Amino acid sequence: FDKQTLLLAAGDFSSGHFNEMTIGWGSIGTMWNKPFVEVVVRPTRFTYEFMETYEDFTVSAFPSEYKRALSYLGTRSGRDGNKLAETDLTAIASQRVKSPSFEQAELTIECRTIYSTDFDPTEFIDPTIERNYPKKDYHRVYYGEIVGIFGTEKFVNR
Repeated sequence: FDKQTLLLAAGDFSSGHFNEMTIGWGSIGTMWNKPFVEVVVRPTRFTYEFMETYEDFTVSAFPSEYKRALSYLGTRSGRDGNKLAETDLTAIASQRVKSPSFEQAELTIECRTIYSTDFDPTEFIDPTIERNYPKKDYHRVYYGEIVGIFGTEKFVNR
């Protein structure tokens, strides 16, 4: 998450009902003896509705030449139209989840949502965290069990 911008997608690729947004915060690890990806989404984001409705999501990384597309997807809302159509990215079916993957991705992590909860500002121990929420639109955190990881040779263990 600290090396490059990632794309979060949730919904149902086969029906065309999905949305995507760029993300910069999250983590990868092990919880409850399961490999997971943790992402956060503000309730004001259109993608929030898809994360709440569907049972899975994908997180994808792209080569640097797609930085402009990722920036666009992070600054526009899917409520206003098909923002993906305004980029050079192509949604494709994932291998193990209903949410889309992307043809141009060099890494895709497919996840099944296993837990979510809202951030509670009364529990922030570090008071500087509050600076991230001038509108009081606290994130919901989602844990997704990793059910598949697919990537180019750049991501293959050697």
